[in-house]
Amino acid sequence: MDPLNGPIVVTGTDTGVGKTIVTAAIAAAATAAGLRVAVVKPAQTGVGTGETPDVEVIVKLANPALVRTFTAYQDPLAPMAAARVSGQPPLRAMDAHLWVRKLGRDHDLLLIEGAGGLLSPLGEGGWTAADMASGLRAPVVVVIRAGYGTLNHTALTLEALAKRSIPAYVVIGSWPDNPELVHRTNLHDLPGDLAGAVPCGAGRLNSTEFTNRAPQWLAPSLYGRFDSKLFRARAK
Repeated sequence: MDPLNGPIVVTGTDTGVGKTIVTAAIAAAATAAGLRVAVVKPAQTGVGTGETPDVEVIVKLANPALVRTFTAYQDPLAPMAAARVSGQPPLRAMDAHLWVRKLGRDHDLLLIEGAGGLLSPLGEGGWTAADMASGLRAPVVVVIRAGYGTLNHTALTLEALAKRSIPAYVVIGSWPDNPELVHRTNLHDLPGDLAGAVPCGAGRLNSTEFTNRAPQWLAPSLYGRFDSKLFRARAK
C-alpha cells in the first residue's frame, strides 16, 4: 500500500492512549523518508499542570518541519470544558480548518492530533476530530490501548468512522515488552487492519534512536515497514 499523503487526523479511543507518541512516530518516519512534515494540535489542555505539552514532546522526538498549537487552556479537561472554565473563547471550526488548509499547502504531510477520543468536543459548537476529518476528507489514525476494554472502544470508534465513510488505520499506542494473555488475545481479536504498534517506553528514547526505530513500528501506509501478520505471529 502506498503511503498516505495530504492531511491525516490522529485520534484515539480515549485519552492517555499514546496519540502524541504515535503522532511523533509518523512524523519521524515521514521526515526520514524525505517529506516536509507539519504537526498541528488544534486544542491543547492542561498547560498549567507542569507536564510537557504535546507539541514539545513531538519536537523533541521527531523534530518535524513545523509544529503548531492553535489554542491552549490551563486545566486538564476536554477542550470545550477547559475553555468554559477559563473564560477563553472556544476554537471555531472555521478558523481551525482555514489554518490547517494553509499549513497543508506548505508541507508534504500534515498531521492533526486531536484531544481525547474521536467524538470529544474540540471547540465552538462541539465540533470533533471526526468533523475535522470529514471536512478535510482526511484518513484517521486511531490510537488504541493494548489491554482491557480496547476491543469495545476500538469497535465503537471504527463504527463511527465507517458511518462517516472515513478511512481508518489502527495503531497500538503502547505495546508492552512482556505481553500478557489479555494483550495477546486482544491482538488476535482486534477489529480492522493493524497499521502499527509502538512499544511501551518509546517516548523515553532520544531523538536519534526514536527516528531510527519509528519505521519499525508503522505500516507502509504510515511510512514504515511494520508487518501486522508477522507481529501477530510473534505475539502468540
